[in-house]
Amino acid sequence: MESLKAAAIEKLVDIAILSRDALFSRAWSYPILGITYLGTHPALYKAIAPLIAKAIATSMGITAVLFIFTYFPQVAVCALFSGPFAPVTAAVLVLSEAYCLIYIVSKVVFLGNAQDRIFDAVLLQQGNEKLVEKGRQIRSSSGFKVLGISLTKPLGKFSQEGMLRYIITLPLNSVPGIGTALFLLYNGKKTGPSFHARYFQLKRYDQVTREEYVEKRRGAYTAFGATALGLNLVPVVGFLFNITSTIGAALWASNLERTPKNYK
Repeated sequence: MESLKAAAIEKLVDIAILSRDALFSRAWSYPILGITYLGTHPALYKAIAPLIAKAIATSMGITAVLFIFTYFPQVAVCALFSGPFAPVTAAVLVLSEAYCLIYIVSKVVFLGNAQDRIFDAVLLQQGNEKLVEKGRQIRSSSGFKVLGISLTKPLGKFSQEGMLRYIITLPLNSVPGIGTALFLLYNGKKTGPSFHARYFQLKRYDQVTREEYVEKRRGAYTAFGATALGLNLVPVVGFLFNITSTIGAALWASNLERTPKNYK
């Protein structure tokens, strides 16, 4: 019993430290900055407008179908655990399930490697031409630098392990408040670094270097991942926020490039 109590206390301390580091890292602000950046850069918006339209249409369709057919059955189940909060927790569950399906469908059907191109475009706009050149051709057009073809191996479309982990932790949302917070923090910790997969590829980090880099910034990546996931759960426009979080990740990478102590 004492050993279990000690282990529980140690785990709570680890969570508290991680939460503190996540808060003070300010990395949680980058998914939000991605939204404002897209709104203030018309050239970038015009380039990805068709992608945004497809993302919103897909989100609307999948979210509507899930609410029509699964919301009330899940309210009944959540009532066993959440009591009067069942309608709210069921809604969170449905939105979480919708994001899962939207993510898979969009990645497979139309998103593909578009996120890598968006990431590169933002880096180029931020003056990181030499970094982008490590993974993509850059050509001049009417006096402007524009992206060419990719020179690197395409990144994986999605992580089956990550999706399984997401699905397994969905029931946490049936616990009002604290359950959803734990769901966001846990999945944020695991998925946050994936938003910098393209950055690590351009930096040519091997697996060991990448893991060491992430571990030094575990709180920051948790904050970024949790915020991005929270935005993804917003009905209809959630997947649009997946795109803006990619933009935010590129802005973060650009700032890391300007900060010597964070360079490696």
